[in-house]
Amino acid sequence: MRPAARPPWRPTRWQALAALVVLAVGAAAVLAWQRLSGDVAPAAAQGTISVSHSHCGEGWTDPRPGQQTFQLRNTDTTSEEVALVETATGAVYGEVEGLGPGVTRPMRVDLGAGTYAFRCAPEGAAPISGPRVHITGTGTGGPAVVPVTSNDLLGPVRQYQAYVAAGLDEVVTRTAALRDAVRAGDLDAARAAWLPAHLAYERLGAAYGAFGDVADRIDGRPDGLPGGVHDPGFTGFHRVEYGLWHGEDAAGLAAAADALAADTAALRADFPNQQVDPNDLGRRAHEILEDTERFELTGAADAGSGTSLATAAANLDGTREVLAVLRPLLAPRYPAMSEVDAWMDRLARQLAAAARPGGGWTPLDQLPAGARARINGATGQLLELLAPIAEICQARRTS
Repeated sequence: MRPAARPPWRPTRWQALAALVVLAVGAAAVLAWQRLSGDVAPAAAQGTISVSHSHCGEGWTDPRPGQQTFQLRNTDTTSEEVALVETATGAVYGEVEGLGPGVTRPMRVDLGAGTYAFRCAPEGAAPISGPRVHITGTGTGGPAVVPVTSNDLLGPVRQYQAYVAAGLDEVVTRTAALRDAVRAGDLDAARAAWLPAHLAYERLGAAYGAFGDVADRIDGRPDGLPGGVHDPGFTGFHRVEYGLWHGEDAAGLAAAADALAADTAALRADFPNQQVDPNDLGRRAHEILEDTERFELTGAADAGSGTSLATAAANLDGTREVLAVLRPLLAPRYPAMSEVDAWMDRLARQLAAAARPGGGWTPLDQLPAGARARINGATGQLLELLAPIAEICQARRTS
């Protein structure tokens, strides 16, 4: 399902802790964690650090290990991205984005023995590094994460685009079969063909940003349309679904089925000209299942087929594929990947239990309360584990 507008984000306890594990989320996430956990010792205050293209990181006069807070002041005329890095590994211990001219913001870090430098990336200019500062003592400090660069993401993006291209081939084939069944007046065959076609599309969730407006035509919902399910703007899979499971005849459905098949074919033909945003991979690792929780596990997207749980399983498959191409980057950066795998497997088993012999699925409203609660709980836990991945895999400028 295409990601919809996000509601205001409210961090759970685990999300806040996970954000701390990857300090690259920036000072704001760390401070949020501080507010949620009352047992953290206050950080020692450092002086004001100048941030500009000509005076990056100047003013660090008291190097010492442990938790501390720097006040970063942008003395330049453009916005800056500022990171504190360990020079030997490039690991980021703190980050502040969008620091405007004349603005001062805090950066809270926990430093161990090592050599550090502030890295300033002015808007429209190459990053520069400030003076190196050596800290002696014991402890490793942290948390920290080695940044992911645009070059690091080139391979995963290529792999994912190849996956999507193959997936679109399947979508086109299956939607053509759906259209042909409608044209032949065989609505039983059309109902049997609808779900495989829809699931093939749902497994491509991380590419929807590259699909443009055609994604709404293919998989949009009637929400907000003046005529609701009868509005001319209601098109695509859910329009055909509504007709197939609400008694519409083949003649009435033919135009919608034709349009769906034409839109998927046009999308497949145009996809080689499109580019998946590298940062979308990390974002979609969380957003695909976030939308699943909001629309499939509430039944909001069901237009009559009762296959919300099948769609949820396809969305989980799509999430696995995103993580598969990102795994070489995540393995050394995110220690919770084994937990992610375990919870994906658990959720997959719970969803698979709703499948019926012959290809049918238990409708969401017929699922036993205990089974539904377990699916909701596993999805929530998995979302918490996936939450940090967008920040870990965000491309950052390092040179």
